[in-house]
Amino acid sequence: MPQRDAQPIARRTVMGNFRARREAFRLAMRAPQGDPDFESRWTTVRRIRLHDRASRKVPPGAMPVVLVHGLAVSHRYLMPLAAQLAPRYPVRAVDLPGFGLSDDPGRVLDVPELADRLAEWLTTSGAAPAALLGNSFGCQVAVDLAVRHPDLVRCLVLVGPTMDPHPRTALRQLLRWLRDLRHEDPFQAPIILRDLADAGPRRALRTFRIALDDPIERKLPAVRVPTLVTRGSLEPVVPQRWAEQATRLLPRGELAVVPGSPHDANYTAAERLAALVVPFLDRVSAQPAG
Repeated sequence: MPQRDAQPIARRTVMGNFRARREAFRLAMRAPQGDPDFESRWTTVRRIRLHDRASRKVPPGAMPVVLVHGLAVSHRYLMPLAAQLAPRYPVRAVDLPGFGLSDDPGRVLDVPELADRLAEWLTTSGAAPAALLGNSFGCQVAVDLAVRHPDLVRCLVLVGPTMDPHPRTALRQLLRWLRDLRHEDPFQAPIILRDLADAGPRRALRTFRIALDDPIERKLPAVRVPTLVTRGSLEPVVPQRWAEQATRLLPRGELAVVPGSPHDANYTAAERLAALVVPFLDRVSAQPAG
């Protein structure tokens, strides 16, 4: 039997991966322009407009899923995951005040203030009660909201929750993030640079200090909703030890590892992350609300 030439197959694989990565980049950078699957919306909260990227097709009776971005970024790098979840759930990727396409609140908000603004947005926009999915610093905001506004949250998904309390210093955290960069999709770099330009260096640095000072480990025991914790198998930002500790602190926590993924699984490994998140959301949505 003649053997197939492996080189054309390898080239097709490389080209397919490149096209998928290019489409993820285009999806991330498309707002505020609409497309067949997503549109930009603005909701006024405390006299400032908050932007979110919302899926157009809303499965009837499905639980809303709200994606919360991490430190100094925006909805943009969440869009590959949003596209994976949208066929089953109404998805909204929100820009917190001062980030992405949302208005500047006039000062840098701390974690409780960001959680309160997000809680008001959930109520005003009609998205509550929702499943909250946060990445990195977004997990800190989502946890604070779930503790103080439990009626607005059906469940939590914490993708790479920061900050690990063991090396809670700026230098150690920065070194971990730098080590993580070699595993991230390089197409993500211009997206992050755009987000940093939107937020500004002062807001980014001040929010980093706020994140370091926020003791998420003290709040986790007060979270009463089902919570899925994930970490990427390749990431140094959230080591397995901290992911397991965070899960144990949660009264209704469970842990999953995203294979072959860095910290930003929602961008670099969106399909693999969604394969873990969707079954969890399906279980929660099948249970009676409240």
